[in-house]
Amino acid sequence: MLPEEEVTRAEKAPPYNKLPEDEKPYALFTDGSCHIVGKHWRWKAAVWSPTRRVAEAAEGEGESSQFAEVKAIQLAIDITEREKWPMLYLYTVSWMVANALWGWLQQWKRNNWQRRGKPIWAAPLWQDIAARLEKLVVKVRHVDAHILSRNHTN
Repeated sequence: MLPEEEVTRAEKAPPYNKLPEDEKPYALFTDGSCHIVGKHWRWKAAVWSPTRRVAEAAEGEGESSQFAEVKAIQLAIDITEREKWPMLYLYTVSWMVANALWGWLQQWKRNNWQRRGKPIWAAPLWQDIAARLEKLVVKVRHVDAHILSRNHTN
């Protein structure tokens, strides 16, 4: 991440159709979800690029939707590294993930992956993300993907 862009809170993203043209080719949208199947929690993480027609997903068992949101970030970084993009514009529906990437991550790293003397949740995932982000130029934004439009009717 660019040091001059470090802030403590993530910013809200504009609608996709209002993004600058130079940003659209390197924009990835992430999401994660979780639900019960039988007696087990099942999670799924997904990444999508509307302009490059890139889509990837991962799934597993026994974790939460927040875990899936973090896994989706790893998938986005995988795409960025594999495609050798010069920049990543990362859009997430999770305020927790957005704020972690914007400021908490650096603080957690400085505090040896602890908060108030206790290990942070999902430390191995966050450590992997932090190490990989050091080599990338990334801009993170939050999108309100889980809201109904005013025109929505049932």
